[in-house]
Amino acid sequence: MANCYGGVTILDVVENSYGSLRTTGLQNAAKLKKDFWNCVNNPVKVSVNLLMEEDVETFDINGDVVMVVRVPRARREQRPVYVNNILWNGTYRRKWEGDYQCSQSEIRAMLRDEPEETIDMTVLEEFTLNDLNDEPIRGYRNYHSAVSPGHVWEKLSKADYLERIGAAGRARGSDRLHPTAAGLLMFGEEYRIVRYFSEYFLDYRDVLDPSIRWTDRIQSSSGDWTGNRFDFFFRACNKLIRDIEKPFALDGLTRIEDTPVHKAVREAFANCIVNTDFYLPRGIVVLKERNKIIMQNPGSIRTGKDQMLRGGVSDPRNKAIMKMLNLISIGERAGSGVPNICSVWASKGWNDPVVEEQYAPDRTVLTLMFTEKQAEKQEDEQAEKETKKQLGKANRKNIQEEQVRKTSGKTSGNGLGSKTIVHKDKIILMIRRQKSASFSEIAEYIKLSSARTRVLLGQLVEEGYVVAKGEGRARRYFATDK
Repeated sequence: MANCYGGVTILDVVENSYGSLRTTGLQNAAKLKKDFWNCVNNPVKVSVNLLMEEDVETFDINGDVVMVVRVPRARREQRPVYVNNILWNGTYRRKWEGDYQCSQSEIRAMLRDEPEETIDMTVLEEFTLNDLNDEPIRGYRNYHSAVSPGHVWEKLSKADYLERIGAAGRARGSDRLHPTAAGLLMFGEEYRIVRYFSEYFLDYRDVLDPSIRWTDRIQSSSGDWTGNRFDFFFRACNKLIRDIEKPFALDGLTRIEDTPVHKAVREAFANCIVNTDFYLPRGIVVLKERNKIIMQNPGSIRTGKDQMLRGGVSDPRNKAIMKMLNLISIGERAGSGVPNICSVWASKGWNDPVVEEQYAPDRTVLTLMFTEKQAEKQEDEQAEKETKKQLGKANRKNIQEEQVRKTSGKTSGNGLGSKTIVHKDKIILMIRRQKSASFSEIAEYIKLSSARTRVLLGQLVEEGYVVAKGEGRARRYFATDK
């Protein structure tokens, strides 16, 4: 739990088949609590104790004693948290109902995030400044001159300028300049970049027609452009914002081409780039669909999803790249990027941006939807009518059966009965609208526990309203014609 979102453990409670809970009662609760504290404070057993005294409590429920342990999310400098003094085989993460052992690549990703000096500041002694492409460097300097005319670095030599912006540095004990990881990523060429970052990949796709895989694509390995981060940002960004409306407005006699939506999309794209873990697989993938933009980058959220949405804390994974983008007025080191994007979307009446954090491998997904909340509500209502029509007598029979069980006292006091039908309807509606859905997407949508979601999905599969395809994390659910 500490290595992902934190969580709560309750001892001793068991779950009934329909998702309700019942107590069994702890024996020798005081001794168990003492043994627990002795264990978590033993560095041989647990690498770091994150809990405070108030995080462990006992309660009397109908004569049974239960213990509640609240586990906080570990800060990045505390991760990985591991057990039995074994880093590589003792690091786990909680995933829905189970704990799984972290792979070596996941552990290395957590270790890379520990230091204050980010990985893109590394001086690459095996490269020279000649390994950087002059064309994007000139383009960058032109942007910098345009946003900061007369800047004190404007007349510096190429080498001195690259050192000032963080694209070059000197190894300890040497006077010779070499590219930093940030410099190689921003101004190098793809075939040179993959020599150091073997998983490096950038991919932008226009997916405007569902019947076609893509109508336009930019990928770093195509060989017809440099394939670096700087060129990718401007090539892809121009395509991302070209269809965004520009209301007629003037600044004096000059038309204002930039709107808050344009700025928000650029900010989101910049966040995607500066928070990428270049060592993890699958690379950056940006999808522009008819009514939404999806930005995916390797790496978890360093501050945590909740803090990212609240804002106020800036902790980029690549501080040197962030600095370079800031110098040309892209992004800001204030921790307000995502809240600003949410604010712009709210002002337009669009559906809230969705942030998803995935593990194994670590990945962050941001979805920006250009659909109005009211429009989606009307779409849901229409879909609900259609679904209820298709469910017909079978659904009404289920409702009647649930009501009979409820009035006869056979349901538990946790809101089962007709609510079960409502939750099932919501699941079917969501799957129909999205064409398919994963277990995690469904659980997030209906806001129920993973255990309860699993029960409902199992019932829907048995009843023939839903089918499951795939195994493990790749499993997806599809609505049938029933």
